[in-house]
Amino acid sequence: MIVCLCNALTDRQLEQAVAQGAKRPREVYAACDCKAQCGTCTRLVLGMIRDAMLQPGTGEATLAAG
Repeated sequence: MIVCLCNALTDRQLEQAVAQGAKRPREVYAACDCKAQCGTCTRLVLGMIRDAMLQPGTGEATLAAG
């Protein structure tokens, strides 16, 4: 599903960027070879990053919990 209309980015592209280690929206967009335009999708990107950090075995969340 397209999440970022300005850059035509799909949820899978964004998830992949987060899975590869992007920890800030700017890093997610950079991994997709673009920049945020209108900012409407930024909240969703932040949510994806937070969700990834809270999943077991993602390193930082595990360290923070332990």
